[in-house]
Formats: sequence, structure tokens, C-alpha cells
Amino acid sequence: MNREPESLQKVFDSAFAGISQVRETFTPQLTPHETGRITTVSTGIAKVSGLPGVGFDELIKFPGDVYGTAFNIDEDEVGVVLLGEYWHLHAGDEVERTGRVMDVAVGDDLLGRVIDPLGRPLDGKGPVTTGERLPIERPATPIMDRAPVTVPLQTGIKVIDALIPIGRGQRELILGDRQTGKTAIALDTILNQRDQNVLCIYCAIGQRAASVAKTVAILREKGALDYTVVLVTEGNDPPGLAFIAPYAATSIAEHFMQAGRDVLIVYDDLTQHARAYRELSLLLRRPPGREAFPGDIFYIHSRLLERATHLCQELGGGSLTALPIIETEAQNIAAYIPTNLISITDGQIYLSPSLFELGVLPAVDVGKSVSRVGGKAQRAAYRAVAGDLKLAYAQFEELETFARFGARLDENTRKSIDHGRRIRACLKQPEFAPVSVPAQISILLALTAELFDTVPIDRMTDAENAVHEAAANIPAQVSAQLNTATKLSEADRKTIIEIASQALEAFQPMSNAATKAKS
Repeated sequence: MNREPESLQKVFDSAFAGISQVRETFTPQLTPHETGRITTVSTGIAKVSGLPGVGFDELIKFPGDVYGTAFNIDEDEVGVVLLGEYWHLHAGDEVERTGRVMDVAVGDDLLGRVIDPLGRPLDGKGPVTTGERLPIERPATPIMDRAPVTVPLQTGIKVIDALIPIGRGQRELILGDRQTGKTAIALDTILNQRDQNVLCIYCAIGQRAASVAKTVAILREKGALDYTVVLVTEGNDPPGLAFIAPYAATSIAEHFMQAGRDVLIVYDDLTQHARAYRELSLLLRRPPGREAFPGDIFYIHSRLLERATHLCQELGGGSLTALPIIETEAQNIAAYIPTNLISITDGQIYLSPSLFELGVLPAVDVGKSVSRVGGKAQRAAYRAVAGDLKLAYAQFEELETFARFGARLDENTRKSIDHGRRIRACLKQPEFAPVSVPAQISILLALTAELFDTVPIDRMTDAENAVHEAAANIPAQVSAQLNTATKLSEADRKTIIEIASQALEAFQPMSNAATKAKS
């Protein structure tokens, strides 16, 4: 019993000796903590003084958990773009450096979620729980780490897949006036990626809350939200959030791409992005240039879209396909921002208001649209029919303009016009109704074989639907061939044309049907 106090005393002595030793060896480290003061606050920006060591794009913390990025680094003060509500900020408030750049949460947990550029949830499903974060501004993939674009990205839209094909890793611009169906094409493309092993990012920049809610509702209703991340900035958000939104969305997409996945990203739209940047630049007293845009407006979009690519197999072989949307005014595609983006991207899909008014939907102007890459990635079955189809359609458009003058037309010209009208009727497509590859090939082959030419123009929709349904009867072996890069054999071609011909027998004029019955 007497030994216990002695043993406890020894334990205490050794513990205190250890504490004394650690205390003597400890030397306090002084960590510099740089703070400054707000000098002025205006719409979406703040001027800050007293941060001599701040770097460009560094994140700065303001009172009330508001953050901003250093945009202008001047000798006496720093121009900061605010990334949140700033009504409570005043001149004289203290700010501090964070020592890091703006980053965003990435990972599979974002799929099916609606978030803002700061990663805050907007769908009421609780906080986003991802452990990994990536800077929103990242250098584009070096050229030697890229691979050629060889795999098509099927949109499910006949006119695009046949005549303006898009490859995985391509950047295809969608442009046109207001209310011509630009977002509808992007949404159709997202819907068509179901079961295609392609993840989608939809980035809404400065959109009305009602239109964003409608888009999310469509994606949820069609079951596309399961493989989609929706990143949103609304029209009443600070311009700083609209500016960083596409960069944050691209970092989320790059995380999937670097994991070997195929990703599609839609920027809707970069007109609002350019306007937000112009607003910030003018408020920060940067010199205006053409159309009041600063001189580096080209750079903000080029460094964004250059991040879309197809990685080489050594890096996983993932791809990032970009569909930027741009709004034109009065069909002026030669304006500053549209020409910038046309020169950055690998092609454009132009939507014509005049075609839209005529009821040709989607209102794609084939003459002004082009894909500079997709033809290399297009399925061989499409290439077998696309060339003849595009030539026949272009001839029809020229002849149709000429025929409006009431000129007398010879038989060949009239035949070309009738054939072109049926091409146009077949290229029409309702919204949110993607068409499968076998159905598209069946319709296109029937067009090039002139099977539709004897069908009355007012029955074209029903005739096309009949061919669409008949495509389900294509033998599995032939149907599998359509999804490969191998050339369509003559036997397979005849099989598909025969199936389409049988489906169209009911739509022939009575005289033809009677002649066939007699024979």
C-alpha cells in the first residue's frame, strides 16, 4: 500500500519533466496576417487598400463571409470583383487575404444537383458533400497530351448528325437571334446522352430564374438530371458570379474528363458572360475598346474553350465537348463577340429567324453552319449519305429562291425542288424527341434513294414516322454495323432501303398503288 504513492509520484515527475523539456525547445512562430481596408464599394466591385502582397486572382475575404477576387493590382489599391451580396459592406471595413485562388467542389456527388459557382446548393437537397476541390482557372491541356477527335457525339437531331456532325472533344458554337431555339438544341443533345456514357454540365449564365427552372424541370422529367450537373447564375446575381460561372463549370467537367469519362458542357450563354466582363471592366476603369469591350475580351473566351479537348490514352482518353451558345442581334454574325467565338471554335450551328418563322424546326441554316472536325468522327453510314444530301439541299435552296420569281421551270428543275422540299420536311424534328442512329440512317437512305419523292408533301410527317417505326425491324447485325466506323456494305444498304420502301408503300399516290396492284 505504501508503494502506490511513490509510483504515482514518479509518473508525475516524468510527465512534468517531459513538459518542461518541450516548453524549453518550443519557439513561437510568427505568421504574417495581411489585412486591408475597403476604400469604395460600387456595383459588384470594391476598391481595397493595404494589401501590398496580394496576387492576381487571389481570393479576398470580406465581412459577412463574402469573398472577392483580386482583379486589378494597382500601386495604391486593389480592384476586387465581389462574389456575393455586398449591400452590407461599407468603406473602412476590414478585409483579409486568404492566400489561395478561387476554387470549386468537384466529384460524382455533384451529379443531379443544381448549384451556384461557389458550390452552394440551389435545389434544397442539403449541402454538397465533396472532399475534392479544383481551382476554377486552370491551364489548358498541352497539345502533346491531346488526341485526335475520332468518336462522334450523337445529338439525336437529324440535321446536325447528318450535315454538321460533332465529335467528342470538339467545340461547336450555337448562335442565332433571340428565341430561335438555341437552348432547345443544347437540351436535346443532353437528353440524347442517356445510356451513351456521357456526363453533362449545363452552365446557365445570367439567365432568368423562370427559364432555368423550366430547363431543370425538363431534365428531371426526362430522367437526364441523373447524369447532369446544373450550375446557375441568375440575372439579378452580382456580375462577378456570372463571370466566374463558366470557369467553375469547366473545372467540374475537367475532373470527370481526367478520370477517363466523356463530358459534354453547355455554356448558355457567353453573350451574358461577355457583358458581365464588360461591366466589371468599365467599373474598374479599364480602357474600353470596340463596342465598349476591353481589349482582352477574346482572351477570356479562348482560355475557357481551349480547355475542351480529347485526352490521349496515356491520360485516360477522356474528352470534354463544349457547346457554347451566343446570341446575335438582327442576324449580325459579324459582330465583335460572335466573330471572336467563331474564330475560337471548331465550327458553328447557325439558327435562322426566317426558317423559324416558316416553321422549319430546328431552324438550322445548313449553308451558314459548318463543322470543321466532326466529319472525321462521323459514322461511316452517315458519310455514305451526307455528301449527296447536303449538295441536293444546297441546290434546292438556290432553285427555290429562283422559282419565287415565277419563272417557267423545266422538268429536272421541278424535280430538284420537289426533292429538296422533302429533304427539308424530313430534317424537321419536334423538340425533346431525339432520333436513334438506325432510325436516322433509315430516313436519310430513303431520302437519297428518292423513296419520299412520290409521297404527297402533306403526308411527309406520317411517312417519316412510318420509316422511323420500321427501323426497329432492321436486323440486329445490320443495326450494330451502323454504330461502328466500318463502311456500310451494299447488302446492308439494300436491306435498310427495302425496309423503308415497304413502310412507305401505304403513302404512295393512288395511281401508283393501283399500277402496282395490276402488275
